Amino acid sequence: MTAGADLRLAVPAVATWAGAFAGLAAPGWWLWPSAGTVAAAGLVGWRARPAVAAALVCLAVGAAVGGLRVLGLHAGPVDALAGERAVVEARLVVTGDPSRHHGVSHGQDRARDLVVVPARLERAVVRGRVLRVRSPVLVLASGRPAGDDSPTGWDLLLPGQRIGLTGRLGPARPGQPVAAVVAVRAPPRLVGRPSAVQRAAGDLRAGLRHAVRGLPEGPRGLVPGLVVGDTSRMPPGLVDDFRTAGLTHLTAVSGANLVIVCGFVLYVGRWAGLRGRWLPVAGGLAMAGFVVLARPQPSVLRAAAMGAVGLAALATGRRRSGLSALAGAVIGLLLADPWLARSYGFALSVLATGGLLTLAPGWARALHARGLPLPAAHALAVPAAAQVACAPVIAMISGQVSLVAVPANLLVAPAVAPATVCGVLAALASPVSGTAARLLGEAAGLPAAWIVTVAQQAAGVPDAALGWPSTGVGAMALMAVLVAMVMGLRRAARHRRVLACTAVVLVAGGAVVAARPSWPPPGWLLVACDVGQGDALVLSAGPAGAVVVDAGPDPRLVDRCLTDLGVRRVAVVLLTHLHADHVEGLPGVLAGRTVAEVQVGPYDEPAGELARVRRWTRSAHVPVVPAVVGERDRLGGLHWEVLWPARVIEGEGSTPNNASVVLLVERAGLRMLLTGDVEPAAQRALLARWHAGPVDVLKVAHHGSAYQAPELLQAARPRIALVSVGAGNDYGHPAPATMRRLAGLGAVVGRTDRDGDLAVVGDPSGLRLVRRGR
Repeated sequence: MTAGADLRLAVPAVATWAGAFAGLAAPGWWLWPSAGTVAAAGLVGWRARPAVAAALVCLAVGAAVGGLRVLGLHAGPVDALAGERAVVEARLVVTGDPSRHHGVSHGQDRARDLVVVPARLERAVVRGRVLRVRSPVLVLASGRPAGDDSPTGWDLLLPGQRIGLTGRLGPARPGQPVAAVVAVRAPPRLVGRPSAVQRAAGDLRAGLRHAVRGLPEGPRGLVPGLVVGDTSRMPPGLVDDFRTAGLTHLTAVSGANLVIVCGFVLYVGRWAGLRGRWLPVAGGLAMAGFVVLARPQPSVLRAAAMGAVGLAALATGRRRSGLSALAGAVIGLLLADPWLARSYGFALSVLATGGLLTLAPGWARALHARGLPLPAAHALAVPAAAQVACAPVIAMISGQVSLVAVPANLLVAPAVAPATVCGVLAALASPVSGTAARLLGEAAGLPAAWIVTVAQQAAGVPDAALGWPSTGVGAMALMAVLVAMVMGLRRAARHRRVLACTAVVLVAGGAVVAARPSWPPPGWLLVACDVGQGDALVLSAGPAGAVVVDAGPDPRLVDRCLTDLGVRRVAVVLLTHLHADHVEGLPGVLAGRTVAEVQVGPYDEPAGELARVRRWTRSAHVPVVPAVVGERDRLGGLHWEVLWPARVIEGEGSTPNNASVVLLVERAGLRMLLTGDVEPAAQRALLARWHAGPVDVLKVAHHGSAYQAPELLQAARPRIALVSVGAGNDYGHPAPATMRRLAGLGAVVGRTDRDGDLAVVGDPSGLRLVRRGR
């Protein structure tokens, strides 16, 4: 922390944040007396303890504002109509950029993506009744078929655009700052034009995309992301590499973008002879122009506020005032929009600006004192400080800590400003001269190509990212670790021997980490999670998300596995049957992730487990749908077919086991057979219906028990066999006879009780099994 930092407003800012967060979550019946009591206590103690009193008042005001905002969402008729799932003829105003989410195909239907459009509902016609409202909603619209890059009417909407539609209202998920969601299938009806500012922003952004269209795929997608946060054309693999390398913040509109652009304008202004009051005017015009380019919507305006604070502090050298301005901006923004208290983007903006004010100046001076030119020292210190400050929140978002983030950020730091500035100039030149815009776009592509290279190489380092609890406790633990590291390095820098010992420890630790196998292995297709005596399989569909087959017996274990894999979106959870060792972990899958649907087999016993599944999914607002034999589904490059149960087999073994859903999965040219817990009677009946021949991967039925039909194993002849089983279980699983039979077929066998998580990687010409180890 910078010496002499003025933190008097920091505590009230944190109190306002906490109050707004509580107000958004708290039930109204106790919110108001609690807020009133806290405010009264603050006012009573104002003379004795003004700092504490100010914090208490801010806490109460933040809670009241948050509570009032929640009440406003549910006070009008829209909330009641959403509960009835009423069909409405609506007029809306688009309030943000459309975003695209990958969809799942069912049966013979082609997969269609989902376009999510934030909007404000202003007029609704329901059952002949006309309602005038001003309620925020989310429009959920069917977009283009998966894999089709052509835009639809929904993709082309601009903020401020007035549209008409016919759709069905539905309840919003808890915690969403909207009164309802509106599901629609038809294209929007345009009933008005967006403002001139929004149209100009759209034209400039389109000009930027056109200016860089001749660049290679990576830089072509990255430059718009660096300039205006438009990542729609970044390759999915590159998005994953940026996440692993800790560089995702570069593609989000933040105060750093404004600092770079305005800093460039101020530098050019000084070089051109601008002095006195004209310099702030030039900086203000640059900031206004950037807001127009990035679109004046809440996230951009929030970034502008943070950028203005950081720029003013750096320009004047008064970091004490900068911290006070940051705290004041936080209080003002939270009172204007209390939903920011739950926004990861807002938290990242605040932390990045705080790092810019408190850490970066001292680090830049230290680098300059060691011979680095001052501009280069600032170029390295600013992103490093931002990364360290934001790391706890990034860990909460991604469930991992990038071990290569700091060196990756240091390596790309010199390239970020040139790529951003050239990209902005290309956008501004596009309406005037296509040739000039293209040249500037190519100039932006050179440093962008370096950033892409660093991201790809950093993401390929073994154990580039470490799994980390995505909770508040995990974030605080990481913050403590980072504070200890920064303080330790400061002390080490003062003593050469300590510094040398620290370097030896870091190199040795890096060698140990590099010697360990990376997890998850790049290009993984299927992972059998080590969840004890139970099943939990994860199928990768790339950027489209994942499919989870069974959830194991323990929510913590399956949550750990999905977190380590970086799975945040689950398109389908398929429960093969309702035994506890396959379904009791479902809350761990649902927690903190976007889950589109849960599928269950046709046999609804045990009834108690089915009731628990329905209760969990209802609480998470996730629909439960049946898995139908013969149904063929697709998600991205992942295809699967439900082969069984075609009928219920009773009297031969366990009826629920024999009613397990059996899947044939295809991905990257590989065939994988997932057999649940089916026993010999169902295995033979399945074999009589299915004549598809050998598979590459077999999930061995019923944890490798002795109840196997040899003819099914012979027909499948897997190259890799996965046995999901708990260590020291009471059932004797897996049976030695089953293991011998698989070995006799030439299968490579993986067991979760001995090998930990198991990952299938590769393609038909290079298939391999990666064991994580316990």
